[in-house]
Amino acid sequence: MTINSSALLTLAPENWPFSIEFLPQPAYMVGGAVRDAILGRTREYLDLDFVLPINAVTIAHKIAKHYKAGFVLLDPERQIARVVFPHATADFAQQEGMSLEVDLHRRDFTVNAIAYNPHTQEIIDPLQGCADIKKHLLKMVSPSNLEDDPLRLLRAYRQASQLSFTIESETQATIRAFASQITRVAAERVRVELSYMLPSSQGSAWLIRAGEDGLLTPFFKNTQQENFQKLSTVDAAATQLTHFWPQLGEELQNFVRDTVKTTWLGIAKLACLVNPNPEIAEIELQELTYSRAEIKAVTTALKLFPQLRDPTMSLREQYFFFQEAGSVFISTAVLSVVNGQLVEAIAPLINRYLNPNDLVAHPTPLVSGKDIMLALNIPPSPLVGKLLTEIAIAQIEGKIYTATEAIELAAQLVNS
Repeated sequence: MTINSSALLTLAPENWPFSIEFLPQPAYMVGGAVRDAILGRTREYLDLDFVLPINAVTIAHKIAKHYKAGFVLLDPERQIARVVFPHATADFAQQEGMSLEVDLHRRDFTVNAIAYNPHTQEIIDPLQGCADIKKHLLKMVSPSNLEDDPLRLLRAYRQASQLSFTIESETQATIRAFASQITRVAAERVRVELSYMLPSSQGSAWLIRAGEDGLLTPFFKNTQQENFQKLSTVDAAATQLTHFWPQLGEELQNFVRDTVKTTWLGIAKLACLVNPNPEIAEIELQELTYSRAEIKAVTTALKLFPQLRDPTMSLREQYFFFQEAGSVFISTAVLSVVNGQLVEAIAPLINRYLNPNDLVAHPTPLVSGKDIMLALNIPPSPLVGKLLTEIAIAQIEGKIYTATEAIELAAQLVNS
């Protein structure tokens, strides 16, 4: 079968980060890059997978050395290596079995079991994966392939969400039958699959399905079906808040940190799946190998969102609330709406958070700790922090306005 011209352009060797001259004949591109090219999907970051008949690791090492790229030996036994370029990753695997066709029959789903020969510009499709791509259907290659690596059970939901595919009925039944096997998978690999689904409403729909089919219960032990259903409610709450505050919508899609690829919307969803007790939630998230920043965000949101039910928070209480919440406020606001709070009731706090000049949410200190120590001739101690807090609260309550007044208040508090 010959691939169409637009897809061919996507896969063309001139778009690779290395020269095709490094590859032997035959050599095959396989997996997601081929599938996405047939679908007409393009990616800014190239993720290429190659199957080579011989010397896969040696060839990968030569490419890495020539282009001064990163080299990672992923699996010495199965001869799989990765070369990391600035804007692309290329994996090279030794062909398993006596032929490429045997190798393709070992893959997870038919849409991922398609190979492309860059030398001849032809597609090898023994499992009719192209036909399933046209049907937008995710179909297993065989039950034993799913059982061999149970992460593929969860990956079906992730790929269905990313590709807007449906899962073929027999494949779905097989996943349900093998669901208990998911406990054989390293928690870190499960977390990675979750991270792909948490940011979008389409991902939420498939996470709900995965919960219904028993794939997530081992990791979120006290979660009931109503908790999974809350994922869609999170998306609805985020949409509602974004309608009134577009900036809030943008912030919900930001990552917790540059090095932590969970969004603030994802934090709100995780808070719906874990135990409502922050201490137990922390243990669950640790077991899933979430980072300290993600765990802190989820547990803070769980702890704080009930406080947003109180319409009578004083300025002092609001100050302490924002000090503890920080950037987690946006996830906390979403959780509050998910759990029944009216948007109008928390609107004043949202407006404070989004206003960088608001002194309650974003204090601008009149004086520093050093200023207080010098003016009052006191040593560094917790007292200095307490004085700064009281100065900040007096400032937002309109009791003081200048640095001089701040020092005078500190002196009064020390002498009282």
